[in-house]
Amino acid sequence: MSEIRNRSAYHDYFIEDKYDAGMVLLGTEVKSLRDGRASFNDSYCYFHKGELWIKSLHIAEYSHGTVNNHDPVRERKLLLTKRELRKLESKIREKGFSIVPLRIFFSSKGLVKMEIGLGKGKKQYDKRETIKQRDTEREMKRYLK
Repeated sequence: MSEIRNRSAYHDYFIEDKYDAGMVLLGTEVKSLRDGRASFNDSYCYFHKGELWIKSLHIAEYSHGTVNNHDPVRERKLLLTKRELRKLESKIREKGFSIVPLRIFFSSKGLVKMEIGLGKGKKQYDKRETIKQRDTEREMKRYLK
């Protein structure tokens, strides 16, 4: 089974907490995800009437789909427990926090799940510091080999 990662999330945010959420999808969306055809570009999560939704997640149309194919960038509902939803909603009200999609994967039962993270935005100097830290770790590994 494949998983699709949001590489820019860890570059742009400090991830403080992670949750696994179910997704409400159509059949052609699941088939397209099995082929690994999704993009996280500019996607984000938001609350509407107490429910968590993801916006602008692009799941490509299924190649063998008919006229019943899905809209690639439609809003999709994420499924969490009420307690998790309340906790996330209270954190979002704080300044600087947002809910970021991290990866899409298939559970052991074959269900599509999305890992979401509670993130605090990084400033430009934080991003540079992270890149610098990664480079030094890479150099240390190379030196130790």
